Amino acid sequence: MKNKGVKILIILLIILILAAGGVLAYKIVKDKENKEVSNQAEENNVLTTGVEEKKVQIFQGNDRPIAVMIDNHNGAWPQAGLNQAYMVYEIIVEGGETRLMALFKGIDVDKIGPVRSARHYFLDYAMENDAMYIHFGWSPQAQSDITKYSIHNINGIAEDGTTFWRVKDKSAPHNAVTSTEKILQSAKNKKYRTTSDETSVLNYVTKEVNLEQGKNAETITIPHSDLQTVTYEYDQENKVYKRYARKKVQTDWETGDPETTKNIIITFCENYTLTDKENKGRQGLKNIGTFDGYYITNGKAIPIKCTKSARDQKTKYQDLEGNEIEVNDGNTWVNICPPNAQVTIE
Repeated sequence: MKNKGVKILIILLIILILAAGGVLAYKIVKDKENKEVSNQAEENNVLTTGVEEKKVQIFQGNDRPIAVMIDNHNGAWPQAGLNQAYMVYEIIVEGGETRLMALFKGIDVDKIGPVRSARHYFLDYAMENDAMYIHFGWSPQAQSDITKYSIHNINGIAEDGTTFWRVKDKSAPHNAVTSTEKILQSAKNKKYRTTSDETSVLNYVTKEVNLEQGKNAETITIPHSDLQTVTYEYDQENKVYKRYARKKVQTDWETGDPETTKNIIITFCENYTLTDKENKGRQGLKNIGTFDGYYITNGKAIPIKCTKSARDQKTKYQDLEGNEIEVNDGNTWVNICPPNAQVTIE
């Protein structure tokens, strides 16, 4: 009886071992199958949605944007660094001239300029981009508002001569330049924050935005004033717009390449003349509210609404149905011009 009991016990143990082995083998096979299915699903996802999985290139990382005031007097042409900016704002200043504010993020630019003085309404667009503000001098209103809003700024007039330098191939005041390296060193010395987790003002997407329902937009003419008219000509081969001002092609100071942009935004805002103690005809801008405009890319244009609720709040760009517009992954020029400007798009 005892031997019989031992045999039964051994048989049971063998059965248990075989059963456990079978379960383990089944689990290994299933895990392998599941892994293969998962890998295949990932491959299929890349194949079917690969465009969606791409990351936006024009605006990425946590480097804080740098906003630089750029001289746009014809004595300042050509300018340096504009093709490397992710956004450029153009707005009227005194005398019918326009001034530019170029925004850089996470890139090294050896020469930016010529750098010119601050105007207070440009601060609104520096704030909405969470940018450090770089300038060479300021108007009384800009000086006051920089203090009022505690804006991290670097003023070339107050610097020690290392952040900015003057070049010999242009005449003052159109010859002060800087670089991102010098700006960041100055920011570090001033203990300014150099990182940002703010999202972009524009809704960049990686898919190609073609605006099929838009109107043809191969030549865009924007008269900011009697003095300054800007024209953009579409380069169909490269899918960018070449920029002209006062009928002259705009080129980069260093490379000689034409200034180009992937996207153009036009906003119609009223400007007016300030009454200040200097009486130089400096301008103000009524940019709080909702304004008509256009979004232009890839040879097409659509009408949009541009809404800014406060000076330090992001502008919302929406189509006429109220949807936030999708913007091609590329640099953008924002031209803010008077409501009565005879803009032509053809």
